[in-house]
Amino acid sequence: MAEETKIEIPAKFEKLVGEVEKMSIVELAELVKVLETKFGVSAAAPVAVAAAVAAPTEEKTSFNVELKEVGAQKIEVIKVVRDVTAKGLKESKDLVDAAAAGTAQIIKEGAKKEEADEIAKKFATAGAKVEIK
Repeated sequence: MAEETKIEIPAKFEKLVGEVEKMSIVELAELVKVLETKFGVSAAAPVAVAAAVAAPTEEKTSFNVELKEVGAQKIEVIKVVRDVTAKGLKESKDLVDAAAAGTAQIIKEGAKKEEADEIAKKFATAGAKVEIK
């Protein structure tokens, strides 16, 4: 998969770009036809641009929650790990110890966005830092 390049969008175009990103491929194709008719331009280049814009707009539906830093309340973090993963005390402690040693640990794989956000809040309350990927 190609890396996505970060493009700075001028403030005056932010709303327009946001609307284009929300469009489906069919809607983008229809928009290109309207613009071609209205301004008398060729559709060859805009179609390629529209396809390139549409590809990265697909929303990710599956997220991984990764424990980055444990913080000062290690016992609270172990409790959250047990709650989220349903692992035993020893497995949870080992996972937290590995994260405390500087090795990021996957806590939950394939979580929905809402679930991942809720897990992140639980860890933040316990003083730990997580990353949602």
